[in-house]
Amino acid sequence: MLEMKRTSPIIAALGALALLASAPALAQPAAPPAADAANAAAPADASAPAPATDSPAVSAEGMKVGGADNGKLTPIKMFMQADLVVKIVMIGLLVCSIFSWMLLVIKLFEFASLRRTSDRFLETFRGAKSINDMGRIAESDDFAGNPMADMAAAAAAEVELSRQAGLNVSGEYRDSTLTRATQAISAVQASLARRLSGGMQFLASVGANAPFIGLFGTVYGIMNSFIGIANTNTTNLAVVAPGIAQALLATGIGLFAAIPAVVFYNYFQTQITGYGARSEGFVAELINAISRQLDKGA
Repeated sequence: MLEMKRTSPIIAALGALALLASAPALAQPAAPPAADAANAAAPADASAPAPATDSPAVSAEGMKVGGADNGKLTPIKMFMQADLVVKIVMIGLLVCSIFSWMLLVIKLFEFASLRRTSDRFLETFRGAKSINDMGRIAESDDFAGNPMADMAAAAAAEVELSRQAGLNVSGEYRDSTLTRATQAISAVQASLARRLSGGMQFLASVGANAPFIGLFGTVYGIMNSFIGIANTNTTNLAVVAPGIAQALLATGIGLFAAIPAVVFYNYFQTQITGYGARSEGFVAELINAISRQLDKGA
């Protein structure tokens, strides 16, 4: 019994040494599976396809706005590539803009001619010695079509018609004669207002509505751009940008048409108001001149 107790620690120590000695040998078979896994992974990685650098979604050309146009989107190209509705909007706005500029040129020449002719007429009119002289000067070819000359001609003609009808135009009938002359002048003034305001309604309509018409084209174009995004299932800038640029071009053309129209409208309204005030002053001068001639019995 004592002998077995002494040998047990020796046997335990030998067993521990044997286990330690056998541990590396037991660990060796585990290495090959790891190496096999690494070797198996290597061919898989080698056989994987390389990223497609020329894919349309990530290509250098595709990332450029406009794609094949190399980012060079011009207004003409955007117009040609726009939808039919957007094209119609753009063409309509451009036509309105052209008419606005034509109206500007016509009105500028009209008001310049009115000022020159009115200045010459007033100088000549103030030298008239009688109502007949006023009528002769106003009806001369040099002042044909001038509103002030037409007013003077209408007033002188009314006085002459009263005389030819056998009516007394002076004395106690002086006031009634002046009333008829004033009414004849008012009829000419009404036609003058229509003449000077010609085209102003067009300018007002273009200035008020052109931005909204352009906005309609923009909304329609952007709608189509989003539909294209949904159909292609991509948000690539090359797909989105051209359509949005075309849509915004419609708003730009709308503003291009509206801003000059508003400026011209305000300018010509000032010119019309100024000439109207000048014509009112001439009416007062004309009535005074006729009244003086009637008092003199001319």
